[in-house]
Amino acid sequence: MAAQFQTFLILLAVLAGTALAARRFNIAPAILLMLAGVGLAFVPGMPPVELPPELVLLMVLPPLIYSASVAMSWREFKKNLRPIVLLAVGAVIFTAAMVATATHYLIGLPWTIGFLLGAIVAPPDVVAPLAIARRLNMPRRILVVLEGEGLANDATALILYRFALAAIMVGHFSLPLAAGEFSLIVAGEIAFGIGVGWLSLRFRKWSRDPQVELTLSLITPYVSYWLPEHVGGSGVIATVACGLYVSWNGPLLISSTTRLQGIFFWDLIIYLIEGVLFLLTGFQMRALYEKSKAFPLDEIMIATAVVVVIVVIARFAWLFPATYLPRILSRSLRASDPSPPWQWAFTLAFTGVRGAVSLAAALALPFTLPGGEAFPFRDLILFVAFGVIFITLVGIGLGLPTVVRWLGIADAGRSEHIAEHEAEIAARRQALDAALQSLDTLTAEKEVSEEVMRLLRARHEIRVNQLPDSLDPAHHDVSAAGTALTRELIVAERKFIHDLLRDGQITDETRRRIERDLDLEEASLANREYRGAPL
Repeated sequence: MAAQFQTFLILLAVLAGTALAARRFNIAPAILLMLAGVGLAFVPGMPPVELPPELVLLMVLPPLIYSASVAMSWREFKKNLRPIVLLAVGAVIFTAAMVATATHYLIGLPWTIGFLLGAIVAPPDVVAPLAIARRLNMPRRILVVLEGEGLANDATALILYRFALAAIMVGHFSLPLAAGEFSLIVAGEIAFGIGVGWLSLRFRKWSRDPQVELTLSLITPYVSYWLPEHVGGSGVIATVACGLYVSWNGPLLISSTTRLQGIFFWDLIIYLIEGVLFLLTGFQMRALYEKSKAFPLDEIMIATAVVVVIVVIARFAWLFPATYLPRILSRSLRASDPSPPWQWAFTLAFTGVRGAVSLAAALALPFTLPGGEAFPFRDLILFVAFGVIFITLVGIGLGLPTVVRWLGIADAGRSEHIAEHEAEIAARRQALDAALQSLDTLTAEKEVSEEVMRLLRARHEIRVNQLPDSLDPAHHDVSAAGTALTRELIVAERKFIHDLLRDGQITDETRRRIERDLDLEEASLANREYRGAPL
């Protein structure tokens, strides 16, 4: 137990160091974390670290999916539902079929094994490409489609995985039965996820205790995931539905204290989960290397190369027709949603990075069939799954910034970012105007002293004056200078409060209350910085 805890501490230290290096060299942390995991796996004296598949599928996946769903805008998800479904369902099924066909005719794998391998490597991961895409100022719609696809494609892949695995275990497969079961799973999980989200919000509103609410928020994804998964579904769709419901209905039911604490709580949870997950994925290289000694190396390399080429080509082959063919066939769709530039479609097609879910699904394969004989091609599936993850994560992850610059995607993203901030400023002004009207109404209905009125109006004027009049470079420089000076004033105030505490003029409790106000003001400064404005 002590050795395991020491290994865990080493992983945390590597996680922090790798994150700093990633920021220094402007590389996606997931790439360096996986490479660091591979390097650590071969350090002499380092104990082997296995990645139990149930850890990913049952313990790690629910909070990752739930957190992403809560952060996702239901309005934008619904608006982009057609491209999201085409990628999360259509592209996954198409890729799995392409992998099955290629491995059957080029490598000689049985059809059932090919479909199983296809289901494992078909769903792209969303963590690494989104982390890169957000730093590259990509257009908002590309980010929404990528995020929406990442939320739903694991469900499609895991359901296909279960069907293929069942066909191998029992020896037969019925397409009509599988299609009906797929539809039933989707409908049932959506209803169940919405129900769990509704109950979670009601319990949290009733408790009105931040610690209890955060505990309930941590339990929610596991409740929405485990029960559908236990009865034969994927659990992913239910968790997505639950997260989207909470995202849309939570703002008016969750208290401000809980929301502020929840942001930091969930940011830390997801940061640790994602970081350790990529490290452990890299660690699996050592176990696979030991197994590869008894396996033909050329067979591993050929199979991996074939599958990597197929998954990359399949995404391009699916995405361009799925983007433009519906608009060619439908005049109403062309009018309501004009065709995006080909550069957008190319960028979406290029971001087919595979992640830990694929490896977990491969690791979850049984060792034997019901009759006791060894599960066919299990080790080959493991090798190919890891190879696809490693090559796509490192190759595509490192190449994505270059592709984005080459296509000029960031230019459109920056223009969109400026327009979004201008809309934000307008919305803030309108909200302040509405608050001022409410103040006039409230003071007319209640007896309010002149002193209280002056304080409230002064607060209102300060908040209005904090908003920039425009996002032109000159005003941005003035705003940045004011923000920097305000931070220095906060530092001076914080130092003076510390001196008062040291001299015994105030208590620790008083110091903490004052520091909390200063911390909130400093956080507010960061929230008001309009990153992306022209410099």
